[in-house]
Amino acid sequence: MAWWSGSHAGNVYNTQRGALVRVTITQVAAHAGVSVASASRALNGRVASAKTVAKVQHAAQELGYVADAAAQSLKRGRTNQLAYAVADIGNPVHVEMMTEIERVVSASGYRLVMSSMGTSSSSVDVVRELGRGYVDGMILSPQRVTDELLEVLAKTPVPVVVLGRLPAGAGLDTVPADSFTAMHLVVEHLVAEGRADIAFVNGPADTTPGAFGHDGFAAAAAAAHPALTVRSLEAENFTITAGYAAARRVLHEDRRPDAIVAANDLIGIGALRAAEDLGLAIPEDLTVTGVDNTELADVIRPGLTSVDLGARERGRLAAELLLARITEPERAVHTAAVPPALVVRGSSRAHTSNPAHAFDHNNGRAG
Repeated sequence: MAWWSGSHAGNVYNTQRGALVRVTITQVAAHAGVSVASASRALNGRVASAKTVAKVQHAAQELGYVADAAAQSLKRGRTNQLAYAVADIGNPVHVEMMTEIERVVSASGYRLVMSSMGTSSSSVDVVRELGRGYVDGMILSPQRVTDELLEVLAKTPVPVVVLGRLPAGAGLDTVPADSFTAMHLVVEHLVAEGRADIAFVNGPADTTPGAFGHDGFAAAAAAAHPALTVRSLEAENFTITAGYAAARRVLHEDRRPDAIVAANDLIGIGALRAAEDLGLAIPEDLTVTGVDNTELADVIRPGLTSVDLGARERGRLAAELLLARITEPERAVHTAAVPPALVVRGSSRAHTSNPAHAFDHNNGRAG
């Protein structure tokens, strides 16, 4: 019987049968003239003589043998894969987080896979599927945290870290965004710029970021100047298109606000487009701010003033928490925080020598 290496990994062409077949480790062992146990040790980096390793590797190369990764994962009880699952895969802030997560986990020998978990039902399904041996751990960023999701997370057999907030007692490592400080930074800045009528354009309030954004803005407005007029409205979602539609609504009201605080940069960019279409000057007629400080905020003109929630740093912390949890499953639950910083650009200040600088929440000075 003649065997020839083919172009298909792990398969060779049998000239007698005229078909592609998978080469087994038993065949490699026979070709090398060693036992199956010796071939397995040589191919998996376990103790074997240099002569045996050379013979087995040469035989494997001649036969076109490629180890079955799935079978090896089952034997080891690990996949060397970690998952990053997000609700809104199109939001650039998740790309920033993913970049840093991938950097950290790859340095520890893991491959990162990305997964979308849009609706609450699909979030539950994604967690269930990933927990069935596909990955060794997960970092999740869900928009909605339901009782069903919490129940599934509690039963998931692999470690989980949540980029976001969970109810007290959830028993999982988290890296939440500080929405309250973010909103205080924005409102204080706008009051200092002389704005007296602020509209908060939120995403859906039944989402976790929407709920905390709403509460943060309400607290910030209550702590601001007593003469400040505020109003809130919801965009359909956290996208540019939804932000545009919501901003058009509020800008057509009888009493137009002189400032819009957007729940994220995408909504803020939509608000800037709406203002431009209505012929409003930015920031003279209307100031607009966002949250997340994505690259888009610096690319558009005028640049969008935005609160930096430390996306890359939060991604790094989430990855480190997950790796620590994998290594030490019984360690105490941790919550890691990143302080926000306001980055001021042309959408809220007409004249500044530095188009992007942090506004210090503690003393009210530009840093």
